[in-house]
Amino acid sequence: MNEHVHELEHDATNAYQSLSETTEHDDPRWAFGSGFADGLGLGEAEITAPVPEGVDPADLAAYCQMLGDDALIYSQRLAEWVADAPELEEEVALANIALDLLGQARVLLSRAGHLLGGDEDSQAYLRVEHEFRNVALTEQSDDLDFARAIARLMIFSTWRLALLHRLLGSADPVIAAVAGKGVKELTYHRDYAARWTLRLGDGTAESHRRMQAALDWAWPYVEELFRTSDQERRLIAAGVAVDPADTREEFDAVLAQVVERATLTRPQVRPTGTIGGRSGRQGVHTERLGHLLAEMQSVARAHPGATW
Repeated sequence: MNEHVHELEHDATNAYQSLSETTEHDDPRWAFGSGFADGLGLGEAEITAPVPEGVDPADLAAYCQMLGDDALIYSQRLAEWVADAPELEEEVALANIALDLLGQARVLLSRAGHLLGGDEDSQAYLRVEHEFRNVALTEQSDDLDFARAIARLMIFSTWRLALLHRLLGSADPVIAAVAGKGVKELTYHRDYAARWTLRLGDGTAESHRRMQAALDWAWPYVEELFRTSDQERRLIAAGVAVDPADTREEFDAVLAQVVERATLTRPQVRPTGTIGGRSGRQGVHTERLGHLLAEMQSVARAHPGATW
């Protein structure tokens, strides 16, 4: 236990070492590499790799959808910042972060599509709202409030980085490959969000007020990140998935450090409720997702089967 706590403290410290150290990259605000063009180097054989022994293909498909939908829906929200970010550098950075997540989504949804008799496009464009398994945090519109965009990115990237770290040893080769590349990508995402959180939180009175309000806006969606679905419980036993509840300690350690250094206050707000105990992992969403899907899927639904 002491060793585990030490590791968590080490992780939390590492998240901010680059705030005072020169990194190997010229611009620390850049999101390095989309991962979109080259993907993960996985061919058809890898995407169609056999399901690990003792694993229900339906459970594995659902888990790939969970991880893939989180990335897909959030990448769509981040893309809304193109042409609307406060500076060109931030517009490019947010677009590259969106592309990183879209690259992860493509691989995960290709795996899910294969298991369910479809492909990545059918997963992204032909499913209806209740068939998506993303967490509510990803589907909310930040109404082009830059502080909200940063608050959500800080929360999401800290959580997903902790999750993918633990998935490096997944028994499913596709999930393990996504984790292997995703850990590097999300490290930059978290660093980018941390830098802006510190800049806004410890800046002017107005930037501090808006950053605190942004954290208060995002915080009700935090609790859902650590709920464990039935599919996850079954896949944990098979060595495919990890329990999201196990990431809470690391998440809290990192967020506590950034909040303190940014002179902010950890929000004391009630989490969003569920409907009959069900949430995004079970296909229960806020009204925001329907509006997002209507825009994201419009071309594919207007021209079914089209390619370009």
